[in-house]
Amino acid sequence: MRIEHGDVAEVEAAAFARRFPLRAGNLMWFLGAGASAAAGVPTAWDMTWEFKQQLYVSQKRVSLKIVADLSNPSVRHLLQQHIDAAGRFPPPDAPDEYAALFEEAYPHEGDRRTYIDGKLRGGKPSFGHLALATFMMANQTKLVWTTNFDPLVADACAKVYDSTSRLTTVSLDTADTANQVITEGRWPAEIKLHGDFRSRRLKNTNDELRDQDARLRQALVDSCRRFGMVVAGYSGRDESIMEALESVLTQPNAFPAGLFWLHRGQGAPLPRVEKLLRLAQQLGVDGGLVRIEGFDETLRDLVRITPGLTTTAIDTFASERRIWTPPSKPTGQRSFPVVRLNGLPLAAFPEVCRLVECKIGGHTEVVAAANLAGVSVLVGRIQSGILAFGADADLRKAFAPYDIKKFDIYPIESKRLRYDSGVRGLLREALSRALAREHNLLLTRRRNSDTLAPAAPADPAWRPLRELVKELSGKVPNHPELQWREGISVRLDWADEKLWLLIEPRTVFQGGTPENRAAQTDFARERTVRRYNQQLNALIDFWAQFLYKDGAKLHALGITSGIDAVFELGQTTAFSHRVNG
Repeated sequence: MRIEHGDVAEVEAAAFARRFPLRAGNLMWFLGAGASAAAGVPTAWDMTWEFKQQLYVSQKRVSLKIVADLSNPSVRHLLQQHIDAAGRFPPPDAPDEYAALFEEAYPHEGDRRTYIDGKLRGGKPSFGHLALATFMMANQTKLVWTTNFDPLVADACAKVYDSTSRLTTVSLDTADTANQVITEGRWPAEIKLHGDFRSRRLKNTNDELRDQDARLRQALVDSCRRFGMVVAGYSGRDESIMEALESVLTQPNAFPAGLFWLHRGQGAPLPRVEKLLRLAQQLGVDGGLVRIEGFDETLRDLVRITPGLTTTAIDTFASERRIWTPPSKPTGQRSFPVVRLNGLPLAAFPEVCRLVECKIGGHTEVVAAANLAGVSVLVGRIQSGILAFGADADLRKAFAPYDIKKFDIYPIESKRLRYDSGVRGLLREALSRALAREHNLLLTRRRNSDTLAPAAPADPAWRPLRELVKELSGKVPNHPELQWREGISVRLDWADEKLWLLIEPRTVFQGGTPENRAAQTDFARERTVRRYNQQLNALIDFWAQFLYKDGAKLHALGITSGIDAVFELGQTTAFSHRVNG
């Protein structure tokens, strides 16, 4: 099924899986760093932050411990401030940011090669790599292109074939052989556009990427007129590669078996990718953007639906994985070690929402239409249309100007809640709204998590929290425009075949600006730096019981017509326990 989402065609993951076995032998694969992430190899995003970290530590002459935690938003903000102050680097997430920072941190090619070698050490083929090698052995995948330096495809082929000699690998040192390998059909073959990790010619700086080897690039273009392509784990940041793919579309018979760009999550791909897919769509090339959970999950689905595969290596891989099982509920006795987690299970959540199909663009346009209509509804955008909670009359008022084609019920299936999908995003917004509404909390919507804080901190209901943290609100010293409150961040996650509400005690700010962000960070750190296990445990206890509210149902909108989002929380937070065997 092909869906027009905005102006970029999308193909449902299930439809792509059905199509794949019929075209597999005529589809090449193009792998980027995201395809190696599950194998323990850092992505370009990970390494970019390491480059910023190394530049900060070396230029500021400070201890690495100060900025060691790259997952901390405060640390990343500090590093980015330092990079921005230099005034000569690309902005965050720009296509050339990685290459520019890599070259600045390690100007010498030998040092860059040593760095990459160290990052690749210890990486092992994931399920996806073994599945891809299995397709190679079945002659259903002939050619793999990659910008990765790692040997994971070759290692996977060695396991599947029980030999290291079947795969033909072409890198920058052997670029002249690319056309020969393809013309003679010496399958399977892997062509490394940025070099092999053992090669002396690793391409990873701006000048090198701009001067991408002409022979390999031409071989890629020629192959795209012979085969279709599946792109996985690749962001489209390399100018030379994107130019090559665009040039294919200026020639006859481009991507004869289709162009399928696998994209993780609900966000938009880079504009350059959207441009390529729009052009392919206009020229009648089959395919489009395919939203997926991940590389491994997609290959798992393709293996399941493709008949006649010998999956010995995959089965062995699965059998060797450690099995993790949920523990029994703690009894208070020291019978086994557990780690308390900050997740409350959702005992009940909506099973359906409203589905509206109409002529409207993406998520931004959908939200704007609801705001323009002045109605209290919750809306999200997926491939199938608009998902919503709210009164039917309000939804029709908001979207009638966009020619409603279908007004139906949409079942909320658990498989769509296992990853950060548009469905899960809508549920998170609805649950945050329900918690704020039922508990008199101030809600602030954020990209990955929401914050909640007492709307009336002086209310006696907050006395137990005040006893734990002393003060619940105030102003940041020397910043009268910046107010703070004790609160929590909340988000949804999936684990142990359940949906969980994750809560994290934190300081919530009002009046924040880019100029006072450093003050926010410093103040929040001072308030929380001495919160050790006992106090954190007590805080999680408080919020868990407060939000649970004796098991009362939580209504996001409190409406009597249409479809409301109603939730029930469990009372006991999760505990972890490792089971051997």
